[in-house]
Amino acid sequence: MRICAPWIRSAGFDSLLVIAPAWLVGCAVLLLPNTFRAGSVVSPLLWLVLVVGFDVAHVYSTLYRTYLDKRERRAHGALLYVTPLACWLAAMILYSIGPALFWTVLAYVAVFHFVRQQYGLMMLYGTPEERQCIRTRLCDTAMVGAATLYPLIYWHTHLPRSAAWFIEGDFVPLPALIDPLAAGVYAIVAFCYLGNIVRRVTGGAAVNIPRHALIVGTALSWYVGIVGVDSDLAFTFSNVLAHAIPYFALIWVYGENRDALEKNRAPLFTLRWLPALILLLVALAFIEEGLWDGFIWREHLQFFGSFARLPILSQQVQVFVVPLLVLPQLTHYVLDGFIWRLRHEPEWRHTLLLKRQMVIA
Repeated sequence: MRICAPWIRSAGFDSLLVIAPAWLVGCAVLLLPNTFRAGSVVSPLLWLVLVVGFDVAHVYSTLYRTYLDKRERRAHGALLYVTPLACWLAAMILYSIGPALFWTVLAYVAVFHFVRQQYGLMMLYGTPEERQCIRTRLCDTAMVGAATLYPLIYWHTHLPRSAAWFIEGDFVPLPALIDPLAAGVYAIVAFCYLGNIVRRVTGGAAVNIPRHALIVGTALSWYVGIVGVDSDLAFTFSNVLAHAIPYFALIWVYGENRDALEKNRAPLFTLRWLPALILLLVALAFIEEGLWDGFIWREHLQFFGSFARLPILSQQVQVFVVPLLVLPQLTHYVLDGFIWRLRHEPEWRHTLLLKRQMVIA
């Protein structure tokens, strides 16, 4: 059996920071049933680490790929400045219609973002041969889709649940009948996916280790984090880490390779500056969550004591402020749809996959 491994940066880096997070969180939920038991909640300290330190911080890492990059500002100038304004206006309209509608729409935009990241990572690990094979493209794409969408359908058909994406009631319930039908489709897709691997192996094609490790890891983490256990802790643990860590890794590789291509005499993306780069993101995330807690939630004031003096906003004022507070997240979702587009082999792909191209050369 032949093996191929089109790593983005290196075997060690990709395995640890792109592929392993989904496997580790999935296995943790399976191997520690008492910790991730049904109904278990996220402790305040763990919330601070997972939500502020990873989830919200990863949103701000987009800054390194957009607003803090001179070349990106030149390439996407209008987009970078129109997007926040458009997002704020749209969010205000939704919130003025009703907070429930606002949070529901935001939840589904977030879901699309999370699903799309797994598809994008799968495509990044593709070889030219796999991209040219229609059957392989269809099987692998369908598997990523089923691995992410079936758990979401299960969630929608088993409401209410211990976990919520943002707030309780943000997902629209679906009839229970849909679940077994979706499960059947998932099983068929998985059978076709595995059958295609066997077909390719017996036909002499190479097995793409990182691509399939990513696909299976996605299926594992999404299933056990949503379907396996009805637990806010299990969902938060699997959802946040398996999404945020690979995103941080891509931002780092892109910045590192951009410094190399431009021969920067004072490169920013080096181990020397890594603590400062992370500290900036965490600081921004901490400020944002402090504003949320001071103005709206009042749930974690033990961490945000300096924000306790902020007034709780009236419904009329929230129409303007809540969309403003959610703006970094919403802008992150929208901009990601443009700056990481895969079509036509864009320049960013050449930058991100620089080390792979050097190995091939």
